[in-house]
Parts: sequence; structure tokens; C-alpha cells
Amino acid sequence: MKRIIVGISGASGIIYGVRLVSELIRAGVEIHLIVTEAARRVGDLEIPGGIEEAEGMADAVYNDDDTAAPPASGTFRCDGMVVAPCSIKTLSGVANAYAEGLLVRAADCALKERRRLVLVVRETPLHEGHLRLMTRATQLGAIILPPVPGFYVRPRSIDDIVNHTVGKILGLFHMEHDLYPSWEGGMTRPPKRDRAQDV
Repeated sequence: MKRIIVGISGASGIIYGVRLVSELIRAGVEIHLIVTEAARRVGDLEIPGGIEEAEGMADAVYNDDDTAAPPASGTFRCDGMVVAPCSIKTLSGVANAYAEGLLVRAADCALKERRRLVLVVRETPLHEGHLRLMTRATQLGAIILPPVPGFYVRPRSIDDIVNHTVGKILGLFHMEHDLYPSWEGGMTRPPKRDRAQDV
């Protein structure tokens, strides 16, 4: 059984973390969930009850201020970690190894133990400081996965758009899913003809 740490930080897009927990449960993954206070506030605005729903599904739930919890140590065995959504503040903590709370400390452990760390950075537009933080986190070993929808799957609802990002996350952990169809190739348009050649 896979064991994955899921962090939900205080950016818009709490639904990504909640949906991820739901899909990981469906896949039989053991989930250790860390929720920040900012995430709770944003969750109350975006999807009331969503954070509580995710906590009810998780195998273990930790407060961000519990820096003595198991995920605070590199000896806590897991297959990796996902922060969804990942606020710029959280990204900055990861990129600068500033582990003020449990979520960033667990992410730092993932990096130092060379485990997969996926950051679903949710901010737009981006200034140079944001981009530098993403570059720095990538250099340390993190994977930046912004929630950018693939319209080739023809989403018809918010759920379809959310599922696309969650499916991308699952794919990074080599997990099968049915959240959207695999790309099988598409028709290419023939080159435009020069009308002069038809004369």
C-alpha cells in the first residue's frame, strides 16, 4: 500500500486537495493529511465542509503547528508528498527550507530524503519573485504542477477541470485513474493549399 502525505495550504483551490484525498482513498492509498489554519479559512469560503470531509477520509490528520508529528521526521516512511493547493507563502517556505510549520517541514523532509514532492502552486499572475521561488524549488527536487486544465479532454464542468489536475498528480505517482481519457492522438489538418496552384 502506498503512503502519501497530503498538505492543504491557504491558497484558493481547496477543492484540489479535497478531491485528491478522495481519489487517493479510492486508489487504496494511506493518507496522512496536514491542513494549515489559512486553508481552513479559505475552505470555509470556497467549499464549506470540504476540509472536514477530507479529514474524515484521511488515515491520520495533523495540525500545522504540531511540529512533533511523525511527518516532521525523515524517518517517517512514505512514497512522497503533495501540497494542493500550494500558496506562495508555502512555496517560499519550501524553496528556502524555512520550516516554520509541519507542512513545510514535511515537504523539506521529502526533499532531503529524495522523495517525490509535488507542489500545486495556485497563483496568477506571477511576478519574478514567484518564478524564482518555483525555479529554486525545482532545483531542490520538487515538481511544480500548476492547476492548468487540458482543454483537449473537452471539460464540461468544474469537476472535469479539477479532475484533470488531480489525474496529473496521480500520474506522477504512477497510479492508474479514470479521471480523464489518455491522449490517443488527434486528427491533423492538411496544409492549406495555395489557390494559385489551382489555376
